[in-house]
Amino acid sequence: MFRPERTNSRSAVGSLAKLALAPLVIGSLLAATATGAAASHDTGSSTAKPTVVLVHGAFADASSWAGVIRGLQRDHYRVIAVANPLRGLHDDAAYVRNLLDTVKGPVILAGHSYGGSVITQAAAGNPNVKALVYVAAFIPAAGESAAELAAKFPGGTLGDTVSSASYPLPGGGTGTELTIRQDRFHKQFAADVPAATAAVMAATQRPVSAAALEEKVTETAWKSIPSYALVAGRDLNIPPKAQKWMAERADAHIVTVLGASHAITVSEPSEVTELIRRAARN
Repeated sequence: MFRPERTNSRSAVGSLAKLALAPLVIGSLLAATATGAAASHDTGSSTAKPTVVLVHGAFADASSWAGVIRGLQRDHYRVIAVANPLRGLHDDAAYVRNLLDTVKGPVILAGHSYGGSVITQAAAGNPNVKALVYVAAFIPAAGESAAELAAKFPGGTLGDTVSSASYPLPGGGTGTELTIRQDRFHKQFAADVPAATAAVMAATQRPVSAAALEEKVTETAWKSIPSYALVAGRDLNIPPKAQKWMAERADAHIVTVLGASHAITVSEPSEVTELIRRAARN
């Protein structure tokens, strides 16, 4: 049975008051005690908050999570925003999997856009990953690629806005990478973001390998890990109908932000932050 969907256009997100810390260092005994407490927190005690690991998608970089990171850090979550290589699904997932192996204690793993494919592959078999959060993201099953899921429902216009270029492969030969034309970026990717901000995003976008979008996942982490999905109601990269269909198939807890573009991590960071908090609380 699918979990009920909650639809809201914008919600007010509260923040926890910061604790006033007044540390007193009295001799080596208290210093040793403080060190021991810190070590206990790092190893992931039952009372520690989970670490939130964020994986950006194509045509973006880790800074696209900036507003989300600020909100989570105000609530005293440890946050890691991964520099997703965007060179190939299995290589990107291996990179994220290796990073996850260095994180002690429970993890909430979130992916935006193509980052959803990466976390689906990377989290499989990792008992520390307690929840997956898909933000305007692909939620593939084994045997599916991002490219085919994007084309499953009408409404996507990404193909009309991208430019391709060749780049050298480490083992020889060349690959093809894609970028969104800067003059089309605002409307296509970030229509609800101020024009000046979108212009910076267009200039700093990370190209994605065409092969990464065409590679098929071989693992389906959401079958064994609770999932949450934020659907962007005006997404032109991944049609909202595709996002909702994938989220329902994954039996995810779904929130829809009706007016949001694909750049929802930038335009609606409070909505993204609240869904991650919800996953962490549960």
